[in-house]
Amino acid sequence: MSPSMVRGHALPARLASLLAQGRWRHPGDTELARLVPWFEDPLDFLPSTDQMTRESRSLDMFADDPRSSELFREVRGSERQGPVELPWLDADLAILIAVNRRPGDDVALALDYRTDPADPRVVGSDFWTNPRQCEWRTVMPTFSAFADALGI
Repeated sequence: MSPSMVRGHALPARLASLLAQGRWRHPGDTELARLVPWFEDPLDFLPSTDQMTRESRSLDMFADDPRSSELFREVRGSERQGPVELPWLDADLAILIAVNRRPGDDVALALDYRTDPADPRVVGSDFWTNPRQCEWRTVMPTFSAFADALGI
């Protein structure tokens, strides 16, 4: 598989470039909190397509288990009759780009390809607004806007 492909999706050109240059790095907890103010748990950016692929397997696991699917609000759009909309995540059209730093926190940022296959939106899990159920929320409308906001 191409280094710029994860789970059958082409990474946004800017993310592929940042990865190739070694510039896709966590900006620091304070800076990330400015962009994702609802996050209470620290995140780590995934520094390679291999790690994105490995971590994104959890999307399949949660989407395929009915109890986890409800809790994490992750389903497979390919198995639905209608479109999957936020606050649900379509596991078929998502890639994790940042995940919980502390084991067990189960929080993440993802590329959401439902909006644009070339420059997908960035969404984040929210377990703090309603601790009984995750809601996926828009962080930025495009990956490019997210990278701009981080100054990378």
